Amino acid sequence: MKVYCVQYSAHAGKWIYNGLKSAWASLDYETVTPSGNKRETTTTMMWPSNPETLNEDYYIMCTADMVNGSMPLKAVQNAKKAFLFVQPTQYPMPWGRHQNFVNLAPEESINELNQLDNVVYWTFADVGSDNYYHLWGKEVHTIPLAFDSFGYTPAVNEKMKQIDIAFVGGWANNGFDEKRKIIVEIFSKFKDSGLKCGFFVNKNLTHQQECDLLANSKITLNIHDAYQRTLGLDTNERTFKSLGLNGAMVSDKVEQLNRLFPEVKTSLDSNEIVSFARELLELSEQELTDIKEKNRLDILNNHTYVNRIEALLKI
Repeated sequence: MKVYCVQYSAHAGKWIYNGLKSAWASLDYETVTPSGNKRETTTTMMWPSNPETLNEDYYIMCTADMVNGSMPLKAVQNAKKAFLFVQPTQYPMPWGRHQNFVNLAPEESINELNQLDNVVYWTFADVGSDNYYHLWGKEVHTIPLAFDSFGYTPAVNEKMKQIDIAFVGGWANNGFDEKRKIIVEIFSKFKDSGLKCGFFVNKNLTHQQECDLLANSKITLNIHDAYQRTLGLDTNERTFKSLGLNGAMVSDKVEQLNRLFPEVKTSLDSNEIVSFARELLELSEQELTDIKEKNRLDILNNHTYVNRIEALLKI
């Protein structure tokens, strides 16, 4: 069976949907990748070109705001299932006033999609009881981000093994540029810690360099954006990447991360995050190895993109 799975050319979406596409392929689905999405200017689209006469079953995986935009509604209507990622239709302020945080699909399209039995709505965040998705007319399922077990193949690097704690990321300005201040504040505490820190922000490391750094360093650091810290509804892909490649991580506190991985030490106090890092680094080599092996196994068994696709298919 074919799966039409959207692909992004850059930023977090690129790596997330690469992981999802690889997961579909590993489950013996034929993946077809339309080029571009609604937020990119492109004329080359490969959605089912004549879905009303298409004589084959297929799935669709894309964002709901693409329907009636870059993809015809007919393509969804004729799919065996359409797994549509949805954004909140309302969101707490100040973030709710920016298009990065809220739904962009017109209400007419939402009403049309709500009538279809073959549509599955999903999102990375914990939906909770706050009714942020109130215009979507059926259950919105929480499918968290995950580890790309096919896209990351680390190599041994003796130089990187000397690094005590590693972080790779970007300033990730989501419209409010709040993460920069958080990163700088945490880094300042590690700067005075005496630890060997391999911290790279907006340094354009290659995919392989990032993979090798996280896998070879002694432990890893995770940092979230302000809205994630405040609302606690979602954790970033770095959570799964760090635990999947390395296995030992300290992080700022986010509720979804704590729910998924209760043994990971987290705090909103930067000094305490440094203390948690020291505690891990002061363990015996065997104790640290045991923690890493346990967490990596948990990721591979429960938190890969294959696990996420399997969860969607069960809905």
